[in-house]
Amino acid sequence: QVQLVESGGGLVQPGESLRLSCAVSGSISSFNTVDWYRQAPGKQRELVANIEGRFTVSRDGAMNMLYLQMDNLKPEDTAIYLCHAQTRALNPKYARDYWGSGTLVIVSS
Repeated sequence: QVQLVESGGGLVQPGESLRLSCAVSGSISSFNTVDWYRQAPGKQRELVANIEGRFTVSRDGAMNMLYLQMDNLKPEDTAIYLCHAQTRALNPKYARDYWGSGTLVIVSS
């Protein structure tokens, strides 16, 4: 069973930085994708990539960790941030998606 455990969320002021971590059970390289999503109140879940040059995703394959460095945070970045992994499959319809429970980030003054 794949487990994804996020940590590092919290309450920060606009302009501050935060680094989220995701511990992945199993080898991170065994997955088709491992990435970050976020879901803001009342909005659809969205993939987190290099948002406005402020967010950086990195990984430590040896430790099976995924990170999200978020700089110059804005109130609109307030959301639950979730770690996601998709297994490899010859036929994409058999790929499975796994989600962590998420970590809450609140950006407010």
